[in-house]
Amino acid sequence: MAEAHDLASDPFVLGGNVFGWTAGEAESFAVLDGYVEAGGRHVDTADSYMASVPGLSGGESEEIVGRWMAQRRNRDEIHLATKVGRLPGHDDLRPATIRAALEASLRRLGTDHVDLYYAHVDDPDTPLADTMETFDALVREGKVRRLAASGYSPARLREALDTSAAGGWARFEVFQEHYNLVHREPFESEVRPLLTERGLVALPFFSLAQGFLTGKYRETGTAASVRSRAAERHLDDRGRRVLAVLDDLAAAHGVSVAAVSLAWLREQPSVAAPVASARTSEQLRDLVATRDLTLGADDLAALDAASG
Repeated sequence: MAEAHDLASDPFVLGGNVFGWTAGEAESFAVLDGYVEAGGRHVDTADSYMASVPGLSGGESEEIVGRWMAQRRNRDEIHLATKVGRLPGHDDLRPATIRAALEASLRRLGTDHVDLYYAHVDDPDTPLADTMETFDALVREGKVRRLAASGYSPARLREALDTSAAGGWARFEVFQEHYNLVHREPFESEVRPLLTERGLVALPFFSLAQGFLTGKYRETGTAASVRSRAAERHLDDRGRRVLAVLDDLAAAHGVSVAAVSLAWLREQPSVAAPVASARTSEQLRDLVATRDLTLGADDLAALDAASG
């Protein structure tokens, strides 16, 4: 088995939720190419992307990533993550579901293994022992390299880790949680202490607060999409304070507001790398600038003060 990928080595994790949805195949390939050229290797997708969108059924993102890897012949260079548990028809974590969903994901991705396999959401109706034993078997079979979780409460994550330990099974090593400059709880007070205690790392999603932390949304009432309306909810006094500091730091460092937002997140305890998606090559350029950006103590303190 290849040496485990250093999750902190990427400028950020490239989220594949837009592939096959707001980014067509050509745009998706361009973003993926640009990400690799910038030194990124970690591509994050899911079988359920974007089954909730009218006209889509899920699996589209995996198929695009799979065709891209096949055309570029770069599978061995990519740290590939996908997920199980939210796709209609495969929306639980029973053993049979996990196995069937993984086989379907492998077919779409055109590979014989995934490097990081997520329980995309908790399934309280399936015994954790059944779920974790099945994940362990997939690791032993070489179809999955490492395990991860998303959508678990701290109590349930602890229980899952205890269950794996009791069974002598592979455990979750990575946790995805909603965390960014304007959404700091419950991660900081409830999740991070558990991750630190148990030796897990975080790969936060909604790293840019659904676009708000790119600086794109600064006035209410102008939202044209569900995503932008979600971003607008941060347009309060606190959100405007954060944007003002981000503007100052972006100007001082000669980078985008988005790059500063990701750099702050990357510096937070237990965070290996943020997850962020780009619909176009132009958006990607704003994000990859975070690769060469290191925020000083005063920069971090200013952002903490504005967002606290």
